Amino acid sequence: MAFALSIKNTYQPKRLAVKLNSKGEQFVLQGHPWVFSNNINKINEDANSGDLTVIFSKNKNRVVGLGLYDASSPIRIKMLHSSHEKAEINAVFFQKKIKEAYNRRRPLLKTNTNSYRLLFGENDGFPGLIADVYASVLVVKIYSEIWLPYLETIIPSLQQTSEAETVVIRLSRSLEKSKLHSLKNGEVVFGNLENEVVEFVEHGVNFAANVIKGHKTGYFLDHRANRKQVGEWSIGKTVLDVFSYAGGFSVHALYNDAKEVTSLDISKQALEIAIENGKLNRYSGKHKTIVGDAFAELRILIKNKVTFDVVVIDPPSFAKQASEIDLAKKKYAQLAELGEKLTAKKGLLVLASCSSRVSAQSFLDINSQALGSTNRRYKIVLKTQHDTDHPVSFPEGAYLKCGYYRFIDEA
Repeated sequence: MAFALSIKNTYQPKRLAVKLNSKGEQFVLQGHPWVFSNNINKINEDANSGDLTVIFSKNKNRVVGLGLYDASSPIRIKMLHSSHEKAEINAVFFQKKIKEAYNRRRPLLKTNTNSYRLLFGENDGFPGLIADVYASVLVVKIYSEIWLPYLETIIPSLQQTSEAETVVIRLSRSLEKSKLHSLKNGEVVFGNLENEVVEFVEHGVNFAANVIKGHKTGYFLDHRANRKQVGEWSIGKTVLDVFSYAGGFSVHALYNDAKEVTSLDISKQALEIAIENGKLNRYSGKHKTIVGDAFAELRILIKNKVTFDVVVIDPPSFAKQASEIDLAKKKYAQLAELGEKLTAKKGLLVLASCSSRVSAQSFLDINSQALGSTNRRYKIVLKTQHDTDHPVSFPEGAYLKCGYYRFIDEA
């Protein structure tokens, strides 16, 4: 079966000789995948996105790294290789990297799971490129023009490694506007896609993702281990899933015989998907939904003296830029306080964050401070981060953190 990659970009990447300042060179030698524009001392004036940058050491004139030049980003060079060992950036190089990434996922694929992240951007050596597999469908999301000259090599390799029957291309908003290619967001470039909603399995639980119109690549795979854990601790319980989106935590709880599950999200459409995901599995509990702003709806539940045995609060990123960090921390504190009031005696409160600008330690400290200001005793029973298909290779790559708080109340 042939690929139908309609990339009009015929640009042949150049090799650029680059010298960095001391700080930039230090980052490269430490294996950091980003080089900012203010760390570059010398580079060709006619550099274009996708050009291969050959980074020379400041003093000894030896090669210390290879990367791709990005003309439209303050992160001007996205690193591919940082080592004293020689490397040639070609089909064999990318194929080896993809195989290494796949091998890191093998333990996960030995479970009853057929959905996983095959490439996690910088953390797998592919900055600005994500590849997720849903059963037999591979979804490749591209965030930067730097990859345009290399896609015809990389995507077939991803398909062969994952043995996907269908390949879908998703584009970031900025890349959709680019005039350097003729790709379309949601384009099927290999195989056939009979239904844009694809069913898959996550630790024995059935879900579905819209690989054409859904957020990111269609679903959020990073919380898989946490969803499984919450499900196992929800047997016979009442559960509140806040910022539920497509019902990941809710469905795992229902699958594990939770008595009643309430999914809360501002999007009515997301809640409809959550209900449908639940119906892909057998369950005997009740599945309720609340549409509305989480902060407002939680206060209404508190006012009505409603409590739950298990409360999961997994908000979207509150700090997408540095100026939002302080407000994000205040919101996390508020959610911890609201969550405590909604958690029943001896109940479990699960608090998560996906803001990379708020560190795991900072997030856990915020929760401890907020919960410590109440009169209830509690213990932290678990701290988690990314699932195994989201490996972290540099500090900024670690965005997901989750704390499980069990309240120790008198009977």
